[in-house]
Amino acid sequence: MDPLATIGRFIRDIPDFPKKGIVFKDFTPLLRDPGALALAVELMVNPFRGRHVDLVVGAESRGFIFGTAMAQSLSAGFVPIRKPGKLPHATATQAYELEYGSDRVEIHLDAIEPGQRVLLVDDLLATGGTMDACCKLVKGLKAEIVGISVLIELVALRGRERLGASDAVHAVLRY
Repeated sequence: MDPLATIGRFIRDIPDFPKKGIVFKDFTPLLRDPGALALAVELMVNPFRGRHVDLVVGAESRGFIFGTAMAQSLSAGFVPIRKPGKLPHATATQAYELEYGSDRVEIHLDAIEPGQRVLLVDDLLATGGTMDACCKLVKGLKAEIVGISVLIELVALRGRERLGASDAVHAVLRY
């Protein structure tokens, strides 16, 4: 069976979540199937093999699910980017807009050393607000962004364009 069709079977649409008018792409059924989860991680990480990734940086919270597995697969470290007030040490903060509101994200100031090669990971790319904020945090720590990997991209919301490096964005499923 086609690997993308295999993964796609586990994605369900949830209308009007988290608010009216949004159709949420729910991948939680994929997480309970060991084969589908392993396949999703492999499809997300494979384009970055041999690219000398030092750190995988995952966006809270669903980026943690895939990011830690991808870091292990690449023999790289993992760094979380979290919502405000969740990290115990000195942080850098970046505000951003979502399709349904605004928020901020933070990273420890000592999480990345200048020049380290970073792969950014999240479950979903929609408007690009979260990932753009993550990129700004990583660049602010003087790291090199090797690429961005997401399980799902919502193409109509043009998040890839917002990031300005569309060739560096890898999406397993595009809706």
